[in-house]
Amino acid sequence: MWKHGSQDTDNYDGGLLRVHPELDPAAATLPTRLAVVATIMPELVAAAAAKAIAEWGRPARDITHLVFSTPSSVQVPAIDLRVASLLGLSPTVQLTVMCSHGCTAKDIAENNRGARILVACADILSVLGSHVPDDARPGGIIAHALFGDGTGAVVVGADPQEPIERPVFEMVSASQATVLGTEHVVAVEPTKGGTDYRIEPAELMALPGALGLELGKLAASRLVLSEYGNMIGPTLIFVLDEVIRRRQQNHEDRSCKWGFMVGLGPGFTIEVMTLHACSDKSTPTPRLKSAL
Repeated sequence: MWKHGSQDTDNYDGGLLRVHPELDPAAATLPTRLAVVATIMPELVAAAAAKAIAEWGRPARDITHLVFSTPSSVQVPAIDLRVASLLGLSPTVQLTVMCSHGCTAKDIAENNRGARILVACADILSVLGSHVPDDARPGGIIAHALFGDGTGAVVVGADPQEPIERPVFEMVSASQATVLGTEHVVAVEPTKGGTDYRIEPAELMALPGALGLELGKLAASRLVLSEYGNMIGPTLIFVLDEVIRRRQQNHEDRSCKWGFMVGLGPGFTIEVMTLHACSDKSTPTPRLKSAL
C-alpha cells in the first residue's frame, strides 16, 4: 500500500445550501439529493486520488485498476467513469464499483502481476441524510449527528519498484465475516426525504471492551471521529493518515510495526486487515477542505 490522499468536504455550514438551494431539508426529494451527489462527488474523489497518485510517484496512466466504493450514489454509468476521465487514467483501466465494502484490492494485486490499483472511497451523507429523524427512533438521531462527509484514496500493488515506489504498509491478510442475527444493529434505507438510519449504539460501543483494547490503541481513530465524523469508507484512510502523522511526530511507539484495520458495517459485517509498517520515511498527507 503506497501513499494515500484524504479530503473532507464542507457540509451545510460550509455553504452547500448556498450553492444548491434545492437541498432545502424541508423539501428536497431523494432524486434531487442523488443529482447533487452526482454533480459534486467526482471532482472531490478525483482531488483525493490525484494526491495519492502524485505521492505514489508514477504516472496516472500506470494505474491498471480502479476500485470505487460508496453507498451514496446509484448512478449508471457510475461516478468511477467520470473520476477515471478527470484523472486521465488509461482507457483500459479495469473498473469495479462497490457499495460500502472494499477489501478487494489485495486479491487483485496478488493475482495480477504488475497491477496497480487505485482504491477510492467517498461518502456525502449530509446530502442524502439531512431529513428530520424520527423521534421514535433515537438511534437515527445519533447517526445523523455522527456521520460526516469525506473522500479518500490509496494506491495498492505487489512487488514495489524501488526507489520510485515506497510502500507505507504491507497488507498481510484480509478477512470479512457477518455476525448472524445482527441485521437490526446497523441499517441504512432510502426514503422520499433522504436516508434513514437504524443503529443500535449500545451494541456497537461494547466492541472495544470485548476486544480488550487499550485507549491509546484507538487514539488515531478517536481523533478522526471527533474532527470529521464517521465518513464510512474514507474514515479508514483518514485514520491511516493520522497513524503516519503520529508516528512521524513521536506520538506513538515506532517499534510497534503491526496493527489491525477494522471496518464495521451493515449486516452486521466486520472486515479486518492486518497491516505491517514498511518504514517511517513516509510523510502524512495534509488534510484539505474544499468549499462547495
